[in-house]
Formats: sequence, structure tokens, C-alpha cells
Amino acid sequence: MRDFEKSLEQYAELVVKVGVNIQPGQVLMVTAPLETLDFTRLIVKKAYEAGAKYVQVDFEDDQITRSRFEYGADGTFDYYPSWRAEMLEKFAEEGGATLTIKVPDPELYKGIDSDKVAQATKAAAAARRAYSNYTRNNKISWCLIKAPTKAWANKVFADYPEDERMNVMWETIFRMNRVDGGDAVENWKKHLSQLKDMQEKLNLKKYKSLHYRAPGTDLKIELVDGHIWRGGASKNQQGHDFVANMPTEEVYTMPKRSGVNGYVTSTMPLNLNGQLVDQIKFTFKDGKVTEYSAKSGENHLKNLLSTDEGASYLGEVALVPHNSPISNLNRIFYNTGVDENASCHLALGSAYPFNLENGTQMTQEQLLQHGCNVSLTHVDFMIGSSELDIDGELPDGTIEAVFRKGNWAI
Repeated sequence: MRDFEKSLEQYAELVVKVGVNIQPGQVLMVTAPLETLDFTRLIVKKAYEAGAKYVQVDFEDDQITRSRFEYGADGTFDYYPSWRAEMLEKFAEEGGATLTIKVPDPELYKGIDSDKVAQATKAAAAARRAYSNYTRNNKISWCLIKAPTKAWANKVFADYPEDERMNVMWETIFRMNRVDGGDAVENWKKHLSQLKDMQEKLNLKKYKSLHYRAPGTDLKIELVDGHIWRGGASKNQQGHDFVANMPTEEVYTMPKRSGVNGYVTSTMPLNLNGQLVDQIKFTFKDGKVTEYSAKSGENHLKNLLSTDEGASYLGEVALVPHNSPISNLNRIFYNTGVDENASCHLALGSAYPFNLENGTQMTQEQLLQHGCNVSLTHVDFMIGSSELDIDGELPDGTIEAVFRKGNWAI
């Protein structure tokens, strides 16, 4: 057993120095489950040690969140406080950084009318649109991380004795975040360098399209002209590096909004805002979802697709080898921030403008004209497996292998 306190200290330092990369004099907002109080206190300490001017902590609690949908009056779920949205926008205007411990209970809304959850999710997204522009365009530093909660640990490690699950989850989080020997910050610098090498290799390829084939999948995705592959570290508008998701194993880019045709089947369950959706199948024509199904949670899927017009189009294509650290744990985490880094995935909804040359300087209308999808939502779903093959079409029409049997072929 590792020295737990030492690992916890390294992890907190890692998310502050590499994740949000807090700068002297900067304000940090931390959003965390109440259950992670002790770890959150350590993050705050590390942030002040790194020079933060002020740290605001907003705690969340699953039972309080669920109570709204159990006992709230009908007709109130499309409300989101404007003062909250204005505060977030002001915070971003002033160059604040955000760090979120994102671990929604996979069973949080079990038995709850999914229409209520969909209304609240859409209302929040609409109210926070201006704030979201700061994160979607990487104008500010933002980072999503993981820490154990009992509900999550009980779901993922149900095969372990109950009194061991939280410890096993901590050990797993340390491992997937490279807090596993040596200096965690140095470990991440090496990892980010490797991801950068792969994105540079893909950017030189300038693929016109990618063709996915696997059991239940035959999908061709055109990429927008001027697409840019990203992965690992990003830069905010001040030029400071940050990592938006920890852990991260992906490289990703922008599909052409109208250029997706065929069908695709998911390979992992999707935790959709505390609602599980499993064995999803989508059929696309000219970019739009024309048919969909799921073995469970299909109504949640229907609500997602009805968020707005853009929710039925893809906004992201991401590549992750099957032979990678999180995938090799051979466990489903029911948390997209983890599972998407164990599997190739796609995202319905908004594209990231920074995946397009000069995209962050474009209006929404200009982005749409360039083939970029625009939406209030962005939901990743996993499609990777050891049986996935991907071909890439080069600018001259030549077809070459990108993935074979789930792993890199280039």
C-alpha cells in the first residue's frame, strides 16, 4: 500500500499546478461534492500556496440535488437563477479559473421523471451560455477532476467488500492520474508531451474523413476543412497552459456538421446527468441522427436529442487506443470523464471552436458556415473496443489505416 497521505498531497498539487495551473494573484472557484470536503480543503491550501488571491468553494450534495426533482412543484424545472449565471460570467470576465470535482452518482435520478431533469439541464445550459463561451473557447483555465464518493465507489467496485471500496477507488484515481511513483507533476509533463506528439502527427495528415468499422458500427465522418487535433494541455487567452480533464488520454478534433453518415453502437453505458443509458445505437444521415435506440434509458436519450437542433449532430471525434492505462484497468466507471479516456468516443452537441483554424474568433453563424456544430449541450459517448478499425482518407484520396483492432496503426 502506498503512503496515502503523500499521494493525496501529490494529487492535490497536481490538479492545482498542472490542471488549472493557478497563477499568482488569480481567483479560483472550486465546485465539489460535500462528501469530498477533506480533499477540497487540501486543494484550497495548495491553491493559496501557489499564489491564488482568493478561492471560492461551492459544495454540492446529491440528496439536496435529488430533492428538487422529488418534491419540487411542476412547472419550476425550467428555472435557473439569473444572478447565478451573471456571477459566473463576471467571474470569467475577470480571468478566474475553475476546478470541478465531477462525480455524479450513476443512480442519482433513478425513479425520477427524466423530463424534469431534461428541463433543468436545458435551462441551466441556456442561462449559462455566455459563461460557457469562456470555457468552450478556452478563454479561461478550467479543469474537471475525480475524487471518490461512496455512491460512485459502490457502483464501480461492487465486487469488493464494502469497507474496501473507497480505498480502492482512491488507489485507482491515483493510478489513472499518474500519481504512482516519482514526481506526479513530472510524470504529467512527459504524458502531455506524448499526447502533443500524436496530435502533431495527426495535424500533418490533414485527413478528409475517418471511416469506423466494428460490430454494430459502420460510420463515415468527414472532418471540417481547417480542423485541428488537440489533446493534453490547452492554452487560455493569457497563454497559460492548463488541462481541461484529468485524467486524459485522448486526442480529438472537429467533425463536419453535415458530413456524418452510417450507424454506430456504443460500447459502454453512459451516465447522462445521473441517468444511465446503455447499448445506444445511432443512425446518421447528412450529419443528423435519424434513428436511435437504447437497451435502457432510451427516454433520457430522447430528451438529450430534443435539447435543440444541434443536439442531433456531432461536435467531437476523439481517438483513444484500447491498449491504454484506463482501458487496461478493464472496468467501467460510469463516469464519462473517466470512461471517455478508456475508449474512442464521439460527442453529440456543441463543437469546440478551438478545433478549427481561427474558430475562437468566429461568431456562431460563421462557425456554422464552416461546418462547426453549435448547441447548448455536449455529451460524449463511448464507441471504442478491441474490434474497432478506423481508416483515414488523405487529401489526395488515399485511404490508410489509423486504428486496427482498437489501437494505433500510424
